[in-house]
Amino acid sequence: MNILITGANGQLGNEMRIVARTTADNYIFTDVNEVEGQQTTYLDITDLDAVRAIVTQNEVQAIVNCAAYTNVDAAETNEPLAEKLNAVAPENLAIAMKEVGGLLIQISTDYVFGKEPYNTPCREDQQGTPTGVYGMTKLHGEQRIIATGCNHVILRTAWLYSEFGKNFCKTMMSLTATKPQLKVVFDQVGTPTYALDLAKAIAVILDDYKTEVVNSQPSMVNYTKCGVYHYSNEGVCSWYDFTKMIAEYAGNTACDIQPCHSDEFPSPVKRPAFSVLDKTKVKQTFGISVPYWTDSLKHCIANLQR
Repeated sequence: MNILITGANGQLGNEMRIVARTTADNYIFTDVNEVEGQQTTYLDITDLDAVRAIVTQNEVQAIVNCAAYTNVDAAETNEPLAEKLNAVAPENLAIAMKEVGGLLIQISTDYVFGKEPYNTPCREDQQGTPTGVYGMTKLHGEQRIIATGCNHVILRTAWLYSEFGKNFCKTMMSLTATKPQLKVVFDQVGTPTYALDLAKAIAVILDDYKTEVVNSQPSMVNYTKCGVYHYSNEGVCSWYDFTKMIAEYAGNTACDIQPCHSDEFPSPVKRPAFSVLDKTKVKQTFGISVPYWTDSLKHCIANLQR
């Protein structure tokens, strides 16, 4: 199967590169940024004609969209750009897949929730109530994809970290190694997600799609498992708890880590206070086994220290 990856030089895109090494599928890795040592094809996903051209030239049967405008605070003053990257661009990918009967896997976010108070894990059919521009534009992206009628799997995830790029885990590893004391918020609760685990889950979905649609009769182009799904690691913690475990696994035990309230760190946008995702649907539909967050964190930190 020919699979196109967008945002291939970001956190998830780099993990998809690793997963791709273990498959016989043909991957085309695209981005707007070049990284030395990484084979990358330039693609601007806000350009529908460019998307159509690369899909046709490479006979692409599935797209995994790892590209997005993810700066939550900056989105508040860059709404047109966030909307273009998080809503218009995914719609372009969906249109291209609709035209060839392919599959779009879209990565969405827990930030589509947050305005309404709740204390139970968020389900896929729960109404989106974003608190800021980032979450709103990602929700618009979901809606535009669904409206095209293409084969789609929308995966909402949360608190993504990896060995690549800039993320909370790497930042806190550095800070707890160099600062005598840190304050970290304890009143925002969710689940850290190791990008490699998410990439492996995506690979399972791609294999399922290949089995059901690509390897079946040519006339069969409708994927029966289309829909919105949630994926994060198992378990629940606050950012404070997350930081404590990062410091412990990294051996940075000299740093005094103290819990604090969110209002001690003013932000242009109110972040979800509780954004734990219910993963029942993705586990039952695809038979995916989800690792516990501390096990995955330990693995990632070991890789970073190597």
